[in-house]
Amino acid sequence: MTISRRHLLKYGTGAAAACAAGLRPGTAAAPRKIPVALQLYSVREACAKDLPRVLEAVAKMGYEGVEFAGYHGRSAAALRKLLDVNGVKCCGTHIGLNDLQGDALKRTVEFNQTTGNRFLIVSWMPDAYSKSLQTVKDTARVFSEIAAKIKDGGLRVGYHAHGGDFQKIDGQTAWDLLFTHASADVTMQMDIGNCLEAGGDPYATLKNFPGRSATVHLKEYGGPAAAVVGEGQVRWPEVFQVCQTTGGTEWYIVEHERAAGDPLDNVKRCLHNVRKLLA
Repeated sequence: MTISRRHLLKYGTGAAAACAAGLRPGTAAAPRKIPVALQLYSVREACAKDLPRVLEAVAKMGYEGVEFAGYHGRSAAALRKLLDVNGVKCCGTHIGLNDLQGDALKRTVEFNQTTGNRFLIVSWMPDAYSKSLQTVKDTARVFSEIAAKIKDGGLRVGYHAHGGDFQKIDGQTAWDLLFTHASADVTMQMDIGNCLEAGGDPYATLKNFPGRSATVHLKEYGGPAAAVVGEGQVRWPEVFQVCQTTGGTEWYIVEHERAAGDPLDNVKRCLHNVRKLLA
């Protein structure tokens, strides 16, 4: 399963756009390269035992960045040193909403400025936020206020998709309503596998919120128990098409949570398949 240049350039390939880009009408520019990172929750047990070894292994696989889900007792300076030694970037961190409120916000901003991370992603919220349209609006306002506070520092706040985000309120998912009412500075971190498992439509949602998907989690859905990215039922060409045209995507982030197999080998296979899909 591959994605063709024709499909990637489905949007905005008219003669006027080609001329504006300095191309002959009918010619196509190369697809925009989006780097691939790993959400370290995929290999969390190995990280807890030996984070330096894991970062070295991940870098050797060819991942260009990592997203943290806990720091394993290390300071921001120590993490930055590990990242720099291995030539990988921090493309995100999964934290709680409480880490972005009150006095904690300043500490969180300073920590992530040291690691070089721009994306502060709330990993999960209780389903209570999606109880009604009003509670969703209230939550959207909180995210929008945080986004405004950290924008001048070059940081962005976002929210990561879980199953409960796709329950319906008056015919629309809580997820879609949240990002409809949040400011455009709030990043929508879609998790493809989580969305599909909950009965959501990640393809439509990515298309309906252009420019909002700065980071996207590549997680497989369906297929064999041991299936990694590219071996299940996700329509990856459609995902990549949106990300590389209208999504505003800066990072693809692989996440693999299935129990079968060795976690480090699994994420290596994920990267191999992602590269094939994008070739």
